[in-house]
Parts: sequence; structure tokens; C-alpha cells
Amino acid sequence: MGNRLSKIATRTGDNGTTGLGDGSRTGKDSARVHAMGDVDELNSQIGVLLCEPMPDDLHAELVAIQHDLFDLGGELCIPGYQLIKEEHVERLDALLEKYNATLPALTEFILPAGSRAASLAHVCRTVCRRAERAIVTLGNQETIHDHPRQYVNRLSDLMFVLARVLNRFAGGGDVLWNHERKRGG
Repeated sequence: MGNRLSKIATRTGDNGTTGLGDGSRTGKDSARVHAMGDVDELNSQIGVLLCEPMPDDLHAELVAIQHDLFDLGGELCIPGYQLIKEEHVERLDALLEKYNATLPALTEFILPAGSRAASLAHVCRTVCRRAERAIVTLGNQETIHDHPRQYVNRLSDLMFVLARVLNRFAGGGDVLWNHERKRGG
């Protein structure tokens, strides 16, 4: 690794381009850079979520996901490179199964609300969905591996489940959408 980050302000991007991990340059508005940025934002949002009280095992699992997301950003930064593999997706599947098994079945839609931690998990979910759309867009323009798309798809589902878990951890429950409420008019 050496001193890769010894100089942060290089000024090489002043012309609207950025360097990729393979040494090539691309526009800061390219689909690849959008996908990288959305994954980075998701990782940052999970960092905010980690500031909230939660079970220790969940905290550790989210930190592991942050490392995966950093790897995912690296994969997106180097065209043709692969860091996210099937075992990463399978780990999320196992977490989905683990946490979903602790929850009652849903009979109504829920609102992205409740405890602060649950609400932050919902923000992570929506940013994750945006990252997924950006990765799909990139995949429609360039050849990329399937696992990054699959990973963020599972992760958004997991963030929904974790929001429900975090509401229960805080002593609450799901905030249900009231489809029969009176609408102003």
C-alpha cells in the first residue's frame, strides 16, 4: 500500500475527470463514478447507523458489511476486476434468514419510522436501492460482474429487516401504514 494517500488534493480532477484504479481516467459524471459514489454514500450512512445503540452481533455484522462495501467500491473502480463474490451474497442471505426468523410476518406495509436507529436503517435501505440502480445502469453500459448487483439487492432487503429488528431492540415495533386513514380534501 505504501503512501497511496499521502496527497489528497491532487488537482488532477479539476477538468471534470477522475482516475480509476487501473490508471485510466473517466468523467466524474460517468455511470461508473455514479455507482462508486452511491456505494460510498451507503457505506457512510451505515457508519452513521453504527453510532446508534444496537446488539453487539448486529454491530459487528454491519462493520463487516462496511468492509464489503469498500471492496465493492474497489471493484467498481477497476474495470474488469472482481472482489465481491458469491460467498458475499450468501452471507447476506444467511443474515436475512437469521434476522427475519425473529420477526412476525407482515400483514401491512410499514412506514420508515420508529426508533432513530430503525429510521437510519431505512435511509440506508433507500440509498442502497439507489446504488443498485446505478450498478444496473453501469451494467447496461459496460460489462461488470453479477455479484455487485446481487449484493446490493440483498443488502437493501437486509436493511429493511434490520430496521424492524432495531425498532424491537428499542422497545417498539413496526410503524404500520394506515391505508384507511381519512385523507384531507
